[in-house]
Amino acid sequence: MGLSVTISAADAQDAEHILKLQYLCYQSEAELYGDWSIEPLTQSLAALRAELDEGHGLVARLGDEVVASVRARLDEDGTVRIAKLIVHPRMRRHGLGGRLLDGIERHFADTTERPAPSAKRFQLFTGHRSEGNLRLYRRKGYAQVSTREVGPRLTLVTLEKDAA
Repeated sequence: MGLSVTISAADAQDAEHILKLQYLCYQSEAELYGDWSIEPLTQSLAALRAELDEGHGLVARLGDEVVASVRARLDEDGTVRIAKLIVHPRMRRHGLGGRLLDGIERHFADTTERPAPSAKRFQLFTGHRSEGNLRLYRRKGYAQVSTREVGPRLTLVTLEKDAA
């Protein structure tokens, strides 16, 4: 990649940067599905902060700029629900998405910092037309477990993999 990108835990001070990046990154998804009312484009800063408080987030920084992020939370049944994996458009196709997925999986697989329940599986979803996302998730070992039509233009594809 040739760039010094660092990945670290997201904190409250990152929330505004993550929200701005999320808005930028989901423009292409909104265009793909013809729907600019999708939740990542309408999410409030307070809701994003709540997600960070309830789970765990990672950010990738290029210098001081947040260029990628992911959030996840562990349910009582041991399912880690991974959400909003975003990479700045100019930084895509350099492996950042895969590095963030690996990092969030490692965080939830490491039980030394957290009491039970431990992660039993990782789960995420994307739209049926989001081929780049689907390729990445499959390459990282995720398999489709269900689909759900949420509108005339969008079917959500849920993928899962067992925790190692």
